[in-house]
Parts: sequence; C-alpha cells; structure tokens
Amino acid sequence: MRSQLLWNLLEYVRRPGERSGTKPDVGTPLPLYTPAETARAEPVSDLSAEEIVAAYHERTKHHYHRFAASRDYLDWATQPDPFRRYEGASLIRLPFPESEQALQYWQLYVTDSIMPAPLSVHSVSLFLRYALSLTAWKSAGETTWSLRANPSSGNLHPTEGYALLPVLAAIHDGPGVYHYAPKEHGLERRADIDPSVWSAAMAAFPEGSFLVGLSSIFWREAWKYGERAFRYCQHDVGHALGTLRLAAAALGWKLYLLDRIHITSQLLGLDRESDYAGAEREHPELMAVVVPRNWASDRGIRLSKVVSAQDVASRWYGTANLLSSEHGVDWATIDQVAAATANTTTAIDEDFLSFPSESELFDPPVRFGEFTAEKVILGRRSAVSMDGRTGISTATFFRMLARLVPTRGERSVPWDAIPWRPRIHLGLFVHRVDDLSPGLYALARDPGKVEPLRQAMRREFLWSRPQSCPHGLPLYLLKQGDCRALAANVSCGQSIAGDGAFSLAMIADYKASLATCGPAFYRNLFWEAGLVGQVLYLEAEEAGIGSTGIGCYFDDPVHDVFGISSRDWQSFYHFTVGGPLEDNRLTTLPAYKL
Repeated sequence: MRSQLLWNLLEYVRRPGERSGTKPDVGTPLPLYTPAETARAEPVSDLSAEEIVAAYHERTKHHYHRFAASRDYLDWATQPDPFRRYEGASLIRLPFPESEQALQYWQLYVTDSIMPAPLSVHSVSLFLRYALSLTAWKSAGETTWSLRANPSSGNLHPTEGYALLPVLAAIHDGPGVYHYAPKEHGLERRADIDPSVWSAAMAAFPEGSFLVGLSSIFWREAWKYGERAFRYCQHDVGHALGTLRLAAAALGWKLYLLDRIHITSQLLGLDRESDYAGAEREHPELMAVVVPRNWASDRGIRLSKVVSAQDVASRWYGTANLLSSEHGVDWATIDQVAAATANTTTAIDEDFLSFPSESELFDPPVRFGEFTAEKVILGRRSAVSMDGRTGISTATFFRMLARLVPTRGERSVPWDAIPWRPRIHLGLFVHRVDDLSPGLYALARDPGKVEPLRQAMRREFLWSRPQSCPHGLPLYLLKQGDCRALAANVSCGQSIAGDGAFSLAMIADYKASLATCGPAFYRNLFWEAGLVGQVLYLEAEEAGIGSTGIGCYFDDPVHDVFGISSRDWQSFYHFTVGGPLEDNRLTTLPAYKL
C-alpha cells in the first residue's frame, strides 16, 4: 500500500521512444551521497581495483528511500550535444544502401544462410546503417530528437563508433581510422594508417577483414543520472555490440570480440590530449574484428603484436567538439571505477559442449517469420508505456527466451561474438502468457548454473518445468501468482514493468565472475546484459509487440524477491515486453532526407 500511494504521484523524466534509465522524479530524493560528498570520494590509491568495483556497485544501488547520487534537477542549459564531430577531419558521406527486403529477420540467426557480401563502400554503409545509424526523428511542438539503431537510456547516446578500414574505393586510397557520424551517415577520417603496418596487424585475419571499436563519453549519461551513469554506459556498449553483430550477420559476415587490448585508446586516437583540448574525453570500451566468412581461429582472438610495438596511425586529423558549455558536477566515482576496470582481462577460453542444440531449444518451425531484417532492425523502438492488456502465446515466449541461450558447437548469433559462457540469468515476472501460469520464473542461460541458482534462491520455490517448454530451454516456474504490482514496485515503481506480458531482472553471476576474470570483467557483465536486451528488443519487434530496457530498479529489493541474500549474485538490468501504447501527440519523421 505504501508503494501504491507513493508511486501513483510520480511523473517520469524521459525522452519518449527510448529505454528507461530514469528514476522517478520525487522532488528531492535522499541520495546515498550528495554531489559534494562525491567530489571528496576516496582516491583510487587507497583501494585495490577489486575493492573499487565492489564499493562502486554497492554505492550506486537504488533503495526504496534513497537513490544513487545524482543532481536533484536536470540542468537543461548544459544538456550534452548528442552528436560528436571532429573539426578538421574530412567527412565521407556514405551512399544509402538499397533496401534488403529479401532478407528475412530469422535468417540473421542461421549460420551460412546469407552469402557474404564483398567489402565495399556499399556494404560498409549497410553495416553502419543497421548498427549505429539514426532510425527516425521524433517531434513534439518545437522540440525534435532522433532515435538510433543502438538503444540508449534517456536517449543520451554515450557510445561512439569507429571503423579501421583497408583501402576502399570511394572512401580512401589508403587504410585509415574513421569515426562514424550518425547524423550524416558518414565517416570522418581521423587518421591514416601505413599500409605495411595495416597488413602486418591484420595478417592473422582473412582478406577483407576490418576492425570496429566503441568508446563511451561518460558525461553524456552522468549529466542526467549522476554516479549510476557508468552502469548505463556499459549497458549501451552491450546494446551496440549486439547491433554490430547482427548488422554483420545481415551481410553474411562474422564479428568477434577481441581480447581486451590496452592499446584500444591508441588505436582510436582517444589518448591524444591535443585532439580533446577542452572537450569531453572518450573512454575506450572494446575492439572487434569483422571477417567476411567462416573463419577457423584459435580461441583468444588477438591483433598482431605489431600494433603494440609501434604507432598504427601515421597522421591524425581533427579536434573533438565541445558537448556541454559546462559540467557543474564531476563524478569522481565514475572515473575511479573506469580506471579500476580498464586493465586487460584474462584471456577467456570456455567451452559450450553442455549447451543445447537448436533443435532442443526451438519447436518447429524455427526458420519462419513475417518481417524482414530491415523492418525489425530499423523499426526497433523503446516502448514508453504498455497497455496492460496484450498477452503473447507460449510459442512466442519460448522462442524469445530460446534466442537468449547459446547453442553448442558453432554458437548461435549473437553469442558467437563473445567467448565467455553466460553470466547473466533471468528472474522473470510473467503476467500474460497464454497457457502459462502467472508468477515468478527463472531462466538459467547456462545449463550448468541451474543448481547454483537454485541454491542461491528461496528454498520454498517450486523449480518445476512448464509443461510445453522445449526440453533444451532451462526455464523453471518458481512461484505462481499475480506479480504485476511486485514487478512495478521493484522497478522504481514504474508501471511499465507490470503492464507488459512479462518483465524480468537480469541476475549476474557477479562475484565468481570477477574472481575468475578480474575486476575489468565488471564491464563485460553489463555488456552481456545489454546484449540480452538487444535480442529481446528485436524479438519483440518481430513478434509485433514492443519492449524497453529499465535501468532504474531497487537492487536489493529485487534480490529479496528471489530470496537472494548473498552478494555473489546481483541484478544488473531490467526489461519489459508487451503491447506498447503509442503517443499520438508525437510526429515521426524520416531518419535521413534521401
């Protein structure tokens, strides 16, 4: 009753059409730390990297009566520019790709169902169109804002994309480093690469391979969300990793995350002080290699050592634009956890022999769908609210969950992009799924984690298998009952979590992962959560419904719902799927004037 009376009074500060990371606007919440206290946070030298990560995660939890530290209001005068540009870097506008109507969405998940496209300006254009481009403009009155293929909490878009390309006609006559400019659908040439260095660096990969990189501008999220912004930036990296992998699949290409390399900043030019004089810095996140066909490689995919022995770029161009006139508050805690998680992680080499096959996960027909890849990818939207009525079939529900489980052997898209076994598992709030009892459920995305999850959760849970569930899908009913109010309550009182067909909490195998892979793997956990979210987004679109990520949730109350008392398991992200309500006050405009 307390929560019902309180949350009925709330309004949410959120850009329409993008996923929620927003905490309720309750006037002046009681934060864990005030901005002044944050500025006096303990220096990094006093704590180990492991201690910094643990402290940050606890510090940035939301609680029923106090939120993680952020400003008490939105300073619209300092709202960051959503578009980074490099003044002095030449812009190569990419040709808009012709429609790929023949390609069905389901084909993205079928290995070798698409003939690999040759690397060209046209294929690079389609790759970036599906991965990082604008998908629409929205307007309300005199206000306009853009949506993108890669989702972002609050529509703030802290993620910047880069490509390191070989010689390509219509782009440049030499290898180079390029920053993707989504507003223009173009590539800014940031640097020239010596051809001999490029050849040596890429010698291990097939001809026609290239590199992509992602960085984060923490300020874009911190402007709105304060200390918790680092979490949301990492979610966004995971979503972008998903869009990159699925964009590659649309061209018949593969994408593999490279082992964390300490020279990512050098490769992307992010360490160049003079290029960011007075402008907000970008922080390196990941590098991946895109290859044009199936490629047998040793586990642990690395660039040639030549890239760490000398500068890759021979000449740099451009200086970064200023995104905000001033910042007001600098969140020292974000810088601390970024530094603590920047170290190279241990090379990961894990097997998937115990995972189910495709036939064990999906009931036929598997290779069927009504929509094209283009419609699903570019039509993806974040629901602002749900209708509280729409339900889905068990077949749709099971298929959506099955897409989240890697297959054994040659792993399914997009899970073949990352080398580690799943660390993110689902605690589900099922509301309206035909022929399935409402209640709490658990999905162990790694079959080997069923028993550890059972031991970590409430002892009285049922752990019974739904009658019609595919036998390879590790889904279990925990407790029957109406959990709509409960789902909304632990998601910061947001009714969207209870009004969908189902919602979920992504429960991370937290402590064991960091103990095994090091504190830098803290980022990887959020990336995996974002990757799960991206698949759910697209699956919802393909099913003709909607979805949205929820970054605001009460961490420890979520754990209490599932009976998790140990710090070994932690909630990392929420999501909801259902019938979206359209806001007819908004006007939708094309992404680009063709």
